[in-house]
Amino acid sequence: MKKTFKTVVIKPDNYASLSELPVVYLLHGHGGNYANWVKNAAGFQKAADFHNILIVCPDGGIGSWYWDSSVDPQSQYETYIAKELVAFVDSKYKTIKSPKGRGITGLSMGGHGALYLALRHQDIFGAAGSMSGGVDIRPFPNNWDMAKKLGKYADQPERWEQNTVINMLHLLTPNALAIIIDCGTDDFFIRVNENLHEQLMYRNIPHDYIVRPGAHNWNYWTNAVQYQLLFMSNYFSKK
Repeated sequence: MKKTFKTVVIKPDNYASLSELPVVYLLHGHGGNYANWVKNAAGFQKAADFHNILIVCPDGGIGSWYWDSSVDPQSQYETYIAKELVAFVDSKYKTIKSPKGRGITGLSMGGHGALYLALRHQDIFGAAGSMSGGVDIRPFPNNWDMAKKLGKYADQPERWEQNTVINMLHLLTPNALAIIIDCGTDDFFIRVNENLHEQLMYRNIPHDYIVRPGAHNWNYWTNAVQYQLLFMSNYFSKK
C-alpha cells in the first residue's frame, strides 16, 4: 500500500534470555488502530510475561475488515498482516518461524479478520481466535463501510458470500487449526457466532466456544482476551 504503519510489540520481561518465542497477533475492531488494545484493555500485557509470548498489535485501518479490497487499492490488509508484517516481525524479533508458533485473534472486525486470515493462511497461523467477531457479514450490508471494500451486497453478492468467515469453513480439516470463539450474550453479533459454532460442530471441527454475559464493549474484551491468550499459550506448549 506504500504506507508506513505503527505497530505495538509487547515483549516478556525475560525476552533477552529466551532463544525463540511464539507470537500472538492481536487485531483491533472497526474505527480502531494499533493503540486500541494497550489504551483500552490495560493490564492484558502481563500475559506476555506469564505465557512467555510476544504480542503484536497491528494497525488494520479504520474499516479494512482485513481484506485485500478489490475496490480500494489503498486497503490491502490481508497482504499487509499475513505476509508483510509477519515477515517483518520474524526478521526483527526472536520468534518461532512456523505456524506452530503463531496465533492470531481480535475483537469485532478483528475477530472476523483473525479467522479470515488464519483460514486462508494455515501455512502461517496455527491458532486462531475471535472475540465478539463479525463472523458473518451478510446480515449487515449497510454497516461499517464494508460496501466500500467489497462493493454493495446487491451488486456483488458473490464477493460478499466468498469473503464472510462462515462460508469459508470448507478450508478447514479437523485439528488443522486450533480455534477459540468468544461472544457475550448481549452482543449484537451473538447470533452469527452461535451459527458459526453450530456449523463447526456439524463439520466435526474441534474448537472452544465461550459464551458469557456481556456486551460489545471493552469490559467484555478486557476479560475475554485473557482466555484467548491462555488458549494460544496452551496450543504453543503442545507443539
